[in-house]
Amino acid sequence: MLPNLTLQRPLIFFDTETTGVDRINDRIIELSVCKFFPDGTKEVKTVRFNPTIPIPPEATMVHGIRDIDVADEPTFAQEAASISSYFKDSDIGGFNSTGFDVPIIVEEFLRAGVPLPFNDDTKFVDAMRIYHMMEKRDLTAAYKFYCQKDHDGAHGAEADTLASVEVFAAQIEKYGLEANVESLHDICNQGNTIIDYERKFARNEYGDIVFTFGKNIGKKALNDPSYLQWMLTGKFSHHTKLCINKILSGELK
Repeated sequence: MLPNLTLQRPLIFFDTETTGVDRINDRIIELSVCKFFPDGTKEVKTVRFNPTIPIPPEATMVHGIRDIDVADEPTFAQEAASISSYFKDSDIGGFNSTGFDVPIIVEEFLRAGVPLPFNDDTKFVDAMRIYHMMEKRDLTAAYKFYCQKDHDGAHGAEADTLASVEVFAAQIEKYGLEANVESLHDICNQGNTIIDYERKFARNEYGDIVFTFGKNIGKKALNDPSYLQWMLTGKFSHHTKLCINKILSGELK
């Protein structure tokens, strides 16, 4: 499915279906992964979870999953350690994965008290970022544009995962992109170093950690400790707050 991609280590494409679009407070109810190995093999897995909170009707209208469908499933916290282990030492991909799926699964791991499987060596590629840079649309349109197919299984985690893989492969071929994860990571993240998975911080050209939003956008984080303290009391992700504490303590420079 990715015949020309050079892999130095496994690459996991994944998608989530959730109780809503709040990356901090909503919960994952379905997770599908497609894991590619350097030897050319791959495996696809899909699991469901009891989110421990009601699934709103508007969310069910999107993915079709009801409370009764997951009532007897394990919670994410019960499976978090094995999921983190499965993701560990792999690079990560998806469609809007850096904007939604990575931040929400990071919150689930931290909520469960499980070490994150991502670190400074993790490369993140996002077919949506490439698509939006080149064409500006969504997964269903991308699948039609790049693969000349109708995305009949839209909003099912496994169908979306496999469609995003096909779109990603077609993008590499169409745009003549360098077929290695390191180069694609740089394209998707525009050379920015990932500080927090909610992306409220980034490193500037001098290597300083700066704000990426609000009145302080582009300013060095350490120059406004009171704003950092305010963020700790606001509606920001657990991981963002973890990074803020590291910035304030000097652990993260």
